Amino acid sequence: MTLLRTASLTLTGLLPLTSMAAPAPAPLDLPALIECRQRVADYDAVAPVVADPLKAVANGLQPLEQRNQFMAEYRLASPITVFGQRAEYITVSGASIMAILDVADPRPLAKGLKLEDGVDNPDKFMAGREVVARDVTDPRTGEPMIESIILSVSTVQSHPGKTLAGCTYSLDLPAEDEEEEEAAPAPDASLPPSVNTPDGGH
Repeated sequence: MTLLRTASLTLTGLLPLTSMAAPAPAPLDLPALIECRQRVADYDAVAPVVADPLKAVANGLQPLEQRNQFMAEYRLASPITVFGQRAEYITVSGASIMAILDVADPRPLAKGLKLEDGVDNPDKFMAGREVVARDVTDPRTGEPMIESIILSVSTVQSHPGKTLAGCTYSLDLPAEDEEEEEAAPAPDASLPPSVNTPDGGH
């Protein structure tokens, strides 16, 4: 009896430990992500969700047929409000997450967000603005990086009459590294002319 009681007490003591599962990840704050109110570390939580259809559904994202090869599209279980507009659909493409808005003309929205026009023609509109540029350390490599967060508004031919508005989160190399690359020695001037050198492009 003593042995059985000891084993019983041991198992009872272990139950709270074995029943303590890892805490569930916090649900995605889609409005904050889309409106550039989050950070790169927060956006990192998006990739594992959209990579797994079950996780996507658990987060209120219903995967849809891909109409554009460059972006995955989802219908929201509960519509959200972003930039003062109601959104039922979002897209994710690499480092970008965008809301698909029922807005035919993107220009008033871009102007209201104080974005800089990049492309403006009948087939394509694109405007953006870097809202955050801060020095950070890459947690994976320990290297100094620049956290860049860009707000943008655009149109795509696969979604006529719609406007895409959202945010791009990225870690970029510091400008010093780019300057070092630009300062690299120029090629030997004694090389014979070719189509890739100024003298060979007659």
